[in-house]
Amino acid sequence: MNRMFGRGSTTKTKNAQPTLTDCIGNVDSRAESIDKKIARLDAELVKYKNQLKTMKDGPSNNMVKQKAMRVLKQKKMYEGQKDNLMQQSFNMEQANYTIQTLKDTKTTVDAMKTGAREMKQAYRKVNIDQIEDLQDQLEEMMADANEVQETLSRSYGMPEIDEDDLEAELDALGDELLLDDDSSYLDEASSSPSIPEGLPSDVTTDKDCALVDEFGLPRIPATSV
Repeated sequence: MNRMFGRGSTTKTKNAQPTLTDCIGNVDSRAESIDKKIARLDAELVKYKNQLKTMKDGPSNNMVKQKAMRVLKQKKMYEGQKDNLMQQSFNMEQANYTIQTLKDTKTTVDAMKTGAREMKQAYRKVNIDQIEDLQDQLEEMMADANEVQETLSRSYGMPEIDEDDLEAELDALGDELLLDDDSSYLDEASSSPSIPEGLPSDVTTDKDCALVDEFGLPRIPATSV
């Protein structure tokens, strides 16, 4: 009968444990409710305070003062309750933070364990001996390639000359280059015939009184056919 009317679901609901997040939310809600009550008491205190400023000493003044004192006591009580609730909320938040940190730490450790296991599996596929053999083969091939390049760049057919003779010839070559540094050809160029000036005429002679044309070349006499 109990199963037919759903008693099992009711038992399951009663056994559900509240979380810290739920408790924090409830405590914060209670603290907010107390804040509203304190605000109303503050407004009432302001009203009584203003009345006391305008009232003279007497029974009425004492009655208002008693009301104000009662409201102030209530405010102090609510403030104490609010402080307790805020401290409880803070403690639960710290506990909740610690729990979440531990969960995150466990997740990190599990991930590191998984990574270490995958690294071990991958390392099993790596053969260090094969890598060393491959490195040796590459080194040998590079040495062979360098030897081939040196063989191709070898010089042949060159006469064997003593180094001292080469140095002596090099020194003499330097002296010859200094002797060749002669600018006398510039003097010869400056003494060459100057370019004729003025317009050419029909009859022109050179310094030997020979007939020349307008370009200073010997004039060829005309021949009759």
